[in-house]
Amino acid sequence: MKVALFSAKPYDVASFTAANRSFDHELEFFEDRMRGRAAPLAEGFPAVCLFVNDIADARVLAKLADRGVRYVALRCAGYNNLDLRAAGRLGIGVVRVPAYSPNAVAEHTIGLILTLNRRIHRAYNRVRDGNFSLDGLVGFDLAGKTAGVVGTGRIGALVARLLWHFRCRVLAHDLHPDAGLQHLGVQYCDLETIWNASDLISLNCPLTPETHPLVRAETIARMKPGVMIVNTGRGALVDTVDVIDALKSRHVGALALDVYEEEAELFFEDRSADVITDDVFARLMTFPNVLVTAHQAFLTHEALDAIAMTTLQNLSDLEAGRPCPNAL
Repeated sequence: MKVALFSAKPYDVASFTAANRSFDHELEFFEDRMRGRAAPLAEGFPAVCLFVNDIADARVLAKLADRGVRYVALRCAGYNNLDLRAAGRLGIGVVRVPAYSPNAVAEHTIGLILTLNRRIHRAYNRVRDGNFSLDGLVGFDLAGKTAGVVGTGRIGALVARLLWHFRCRVLAHDLHPDAGLQHLGVQYCDLETIWNASDLISLNCPLTPETHPLVRAETIARMKPGVMIVNTGRGALVDTVDVIDALKSRHVGALALDVYEEEAELFFEDRSADVITDDVFARLMTFPNVLVTAHQAFLTHEALDAIAMTTLQNLSDLEAGRPCPNAL
């Protein structure tokens, strides 16, 4: 099948080219993000492959359908950037990659917690500048602390398990409790209990109308003073303006983000020579107790290989008319 891949970075080109040796699709890579103005690039392609910050709303999907696109292959798990109802009306099939490497995201989550808690990022810069002072680098033991994990799907379950291995008391919230975690001693509870009792909170749930936003002024007020919040789920789970207010009052003691609600105009590009015009993000970056990575949690060799293989298999299933287990 002839496939146009949008938002293609060098690592995408490498992983998809290698994986395609097993499939023999006709792949063309575009650095452009999918927006309405990029739709003409899809002319003549029966399938497009999109990533997390590509837009596939009703307007864009209509433009793609007009150009003969019959399939959208999302190379990510989330699909809040795509209008699924519009795709159905237009007869466009949609597939995704539901779980490419839960380990990658879970391990990155723990890395953010450790780095932020022990100020490793600040210590690294100090030592490179010849500053060996330890002032301001005091952290806390994870052992004995209460960790709240919101969402225990494949990623969240691993985060909970890893925190349990650090000897945290782990609380969890999910509509579908994980029996394996319960066997370990992870306690499932309501969100109110997590807000009230947790020293650190990890957000690993999907973005839905009920979780948009999950962390906001009202819920932050119910959290313990000095709480650490870590978000490797979706940016809009957190109201950034409200969190900034809580950072200023020191009610939130530390914040780590791998996702950001307005990341589409920032992440995945080199902005080092640009003026950042997002005032909220610029303010966020002034806090010494804030750590941001640019949607990097998924980025391992294993995850990239899995994304490419699953996406291309999805496309092969569609092309052959077979039922695809990853269809939406």
